[in-house]
Amino acid sequence: MDKDIVIEELNTLLRGTYMGIRSYEHYIQKVKDPEYKRKFQSMQQEIKNSAEKLATRIQDLGGVPADSEGFSGSMHSYMHQVMLSDDTGKILQDAIKGLEEYGVQYSEEVVRGDLDPESRQLVEEVLDVNRRQADELRSMLH
Repeated sequence: MDKDIVIEELNTLLRGTYMGIRSYEHYIQKVKDPEYKRKFQSMQQEIKNSAEKLATRIQDLGGVPADSEGFSGSMHSYMHQVMLSDDTGKILQDAIKGLEEYGVQYSEEVVRGDLDPESRQLVEEVLDVNRRQADELRSMLH
């Protein structure tokens, strides 16, 4: 297994995780209900913990962790913020879509390659957090 490939795959996931952190920031700024705001803050903290674990693993492998979502992620983040609705239901739907499409599906595709067992376990933990958060938000919609 090529350590450089593992590092790059983990860094790609880390950049996506930073996009998630930024998206939560948008939700926190837009949502009016204090209960939803607290929920988004709590979820954002979990995603920040995931980012910290990914960065540590990258360093343990001898790599340098990404420190932002990158240029394309930054552009996506800007467009997301501009287009985000003020409606709480639409904000929840946007968050669910982001978690499912980017936090889970895209992340699974990114890390399909060969990962060492420890990195694979960490990636599964990160994906599990994203799946659980999507489920929690879905339950808040009803």
